[in-house]
Amino acid sequence: MIYSFRNSGFRDPETGVYNQTYFMEVFNREWHRHIRDNQSLALLYLYPNIRETRKHPGLMELFSKELEKALLRSSDLIARMSNECFALGLFNIDIEGTAVVANRIEENIQGFIKGFDKDPSIQMNYKLAACICSPNRDKRIEKLFINTEAMAQTLTQERDKHSVVGNLQ
Repeated sequence: MIYSFRNSGFRDPETGVYNQTYFMEVFNREWHRHIRDNQSLALLYLYPNIRETRKHPGLMELFSKELEKALLRSSDLIARMSNECFALGLFNIDIEGTAVVANRIEENIQGFIKGFDKDPSIQMNYKLAACICSPNRDKRIEKLFINTEAMAQTLTQERDKHSVVGNLQ
């Protein structure tokens, strides 16, 4: 990827998706908008585990492009939170819609993996957790992030799986 100073403030340089700072800013703004409009939203954490025995330049960028293809609505948001984690924000969505997006993400990941089937130097598995919430003044945004991360950690034993839970209490 060619580095651009124009995007340096809110893009991850390796993947081209939004960075954590920008994601948190937008997600916080959407949280408050959803309180006002009485709508639900979802937070997804994806932990891809890509093991390479040979360095493949641009592999994470290709992977993030596959993730972006799974998000069909322009309001949905994807960011790289750390070297191990991507976060996806889905706005004005219910549990069924979140499950559809999670399945689409998994299909795109499987397509990505099949693209490297013949290359034994790359192996991949993942964890995907989603938490849906209808924000209100009594709920804290931090709890949504903590619960989603905790749910992803419980999926450690079950690789290549996703979990979607309803309403954050």
